[in-house]
Amino acid sequence: MASVPVPDASLEVLAGMVKPEKVTPTTLDFVDIAGLVKGAHKGEGLGNKFLSHIREVDALLHTVRCFIDENVSHIEGCIDPVRDIETVNLELTLADLESVDRRLEKSRRQARVGEKKYLREVEILEKIRNELDRGHALRSVELTEEDKLLASELFLLTMKPVLYVVNISEDDIQRPPEQLDCMKEIINLAGSEGSGIIPISAKIEEELAQLDREERLMFMQELGIPQAGMERLVASCYKLLGLISFITIKLPEVRAWTVPAGTKAPQAAGRIHTDFERGFICAEVITYGLLKEAGSFVKAKEKGLVRQEGRDYIIRDGDVILFKFNV
Repeated sequence: MASVPVPDASLEVLAGMVKPEKVTPTTLDFVDIAGLVKGAHKGEGLGNKFLSHIREVDALLHTVRCFIDENVSHIEGCIDPVRDIETVNLELTLADLESVDRRLEKSRRQARVGEKKYLREVEILEKIRNELDRGHALRSVELTEEDKLLASELFLLTMKPVLYVVNISEDDIQRPPEQLDCMKEIINLAGSEGSGIIPISAKIEEELAQLDREERLMFMQELGIPQAGMERLVASCYKLLGLISFITIKLPEVRAWTVPAGTKAPQAAGRIHTDFERGFICAEVITYGLLKEAGSFVKAKEKGLVRQEGRDYIIRDGDVILFKFNV
């Protein structure tokens, strides 16, 4: 597993403003799971180990090869990204079917002996099973909140949101994705199931990783790449998972934090420490743009730019916050 810092230019600006001893970006954790082969749900290849790793993550980043290189072999002998996607999706679907069947058998037994609550559970499970049997990933199926709650208890794999990371050649990096033959089918497939898609040249990213900051910027400018692949990937993950970031300035540290969109102030405070949520009084809030313009938190308060928000305040992306609490 690798914890990847979330790029945030505002942290550098705020650090220059308050001169903290420490600047801490928020992070996303990526788990590198080796690819799987046909029959993984039956234990082929890494089999159950692969699937158990997937059950623990919040979203799937499915790396798909979309370049031809005679020096890099493919397990199937030819490049067909849609086939590769369908292979993985099928294995996840079959694994989900096994999970649903096990729970369904148990629920039917309970329903037969008069446990009324299991009658509804059987109904939901049969609905989910029918969708899986048709080859439908559950993330692309309309489910009620009740359906989703039961599916979450089973840790069903096809419920997880997916971002297809399409590995293209360095020669294609400057071309619009929709103009690449290999991308067109993937774009259509991702759209049909509501999944995300991002093209990246792994070879170029590897080269960029070996350069210092100035060299990296120059190389990107030469290639016509406005943003590094990792930055785009992190931004896509945030969008996929519905995440936002806020910043706290509490010397000696300036720090960014990640919360789901829609999080209220006390729960955001609890992200820092449980005592902050338990003893929450209020949050002093200012947008990054206004703070940057004011030049300091003190000056922003003098100008009346810092708002005092209560328990019902919903955190916004880019908020700079000072929490007040009493325990």
